[in-house]
Amino acid sequence: MNRFFIVLRYELKEYFTNKVFMVLTAVLAVLGAALLFLPRFVDMSDFTGVQIVGGDSGEEVPKEEGEQAVYVYLDQAGVVQPEILGQMFPESDWREAADEAEVRAAVEAGEAEAGFVVTGAAEYAYYVFNKSMTDRNTAVFGEAMKLFYRMDYCRTAGWNLEEIAAMYDVPIEVTENVLNKDSGSNYWYCYVLVIIVFMLIVYYGQMIAVSVTNEKSNRAIEVLVTSTSPNSLLFGKVIAGAVGGVFQMGVVLGATLISYQVNREQWGGMLDMFLHIPSEVLLAFAFFGLGGYLFYAFLYGAMGALVSKTEDISKSVSGLMVVIMAVYFFSLVQLTNVDGQVIRILSFLPVSSYSTMFARIAMGTVAPWEIIVSFLILAVSILGTGILGAKIYRMGTLRYGNPIKITSALKDLKKSE
Repeated sequence: MNRFFIVLRYELKEYFTNKVFMVLTAVLAVLGAALLFLPRFVDMSDFTGVQIVGGDSGEEVPKEEGEQAVYVYLDQAGVVQPEILGQMFPESDWREAADEAEVRAAVEAGEAEAGFVVTGAAEYAYYVFNKSMTDRNTAVFGEAMKLFYRMDYCRTAGWNLEEIAAMYDVPIEVTENVLNKDSGSNYWYCYVLVIIVFMLIVYYGQMIAVSVTNEKSNRAIEVLVTSTSPNSLLFGKVIAGAVGGVFQMGVVLGATLISYQVNREQWGGMLDMFLHIPSEVLLAFAFFGLGGYLFYAFLYGAMGALVSKTEDISKSVSGLMVVIMAVYFFSLVQLTNVDGQVIRILSFLPVSSYSTMFARIAMGTVAPWEIIVSFLILAVSILGTGILGAKIYRMGTLRYGNPIKITSALKDLKKSE
């Protein structure tokens, strides 16, 4: 045990004295926090819908004059009512053109954001210079055209449009009572957490594999195995990697979540779907995410011991990456059906419970015994994987040359027993 702690302290020192590691952690944390503090110092009301800057001051940001969007139109059908367009397009200035060429010229010269040429009661042409991905002008103008058509039709038929509209658009009041989980609201932060734990496993697992292979490639492993046991080496590297990964992720994620809670009012709650995560979900994410990381980290360490050169690592871990990627995509796809049979099974398998169980906790119905059984299975699997990984590590540390296949390594272990 003493040798394990020596290895652990050494590996932790490598992480926490690494300037790149510490600087990257600080930069990501500061950057995440700074972005979430922006509404306190910058007017982002067009994006957030909240016209409050500077915390609790409550002062509305005055709108500058001349900010109205300019539109041009040509009414060849005689149906357009500019006052209605002004209501449907807030803060807009509508100008009538003499002909279609004037509409086109105004848009090309940048004098108008867009132009509309109404050619019939239910037909129009739309002119825009550069159409953005968020352009909703045609959708809004289309609704305006429908309104013009209804008004004209009702006027011709002698009907009262307001009475008809009141009948069709009667307001319905609903009181929604979610007795368990709101999957729609919880979906996106579960999506983000699945991606985070996937990146944690792949990034730090690769680092562990590279660390093991580097010691073989420079023959340092020959000295290390004489002074400590392979078990201590592998467990020390994996636990240190887990501490380093959790530290970095915890600092960045913690800074981001706390900054959002402080500035939630300024954001108008618009990022709740990503950053307003319940404490029980974060707790489940911590336990199952860390467990999944340890499970795969031991395997990455074993895979690193099977090769002698760092350039061969990709070959050694390719099979493991296939499993991780398959679990990752299955988990994301099944987030829309967290009470389905597939994700129930995945939540008990150690290869996938690290992402699927906390998703079920956040979005579905999970009995307490299911959580306990799933975590116990994961814990036993971590221990078993650690022992198996240590045996492969011990067997492969002093074997050089061509990469050793995992099947060959398992056969050799069976023979040795």
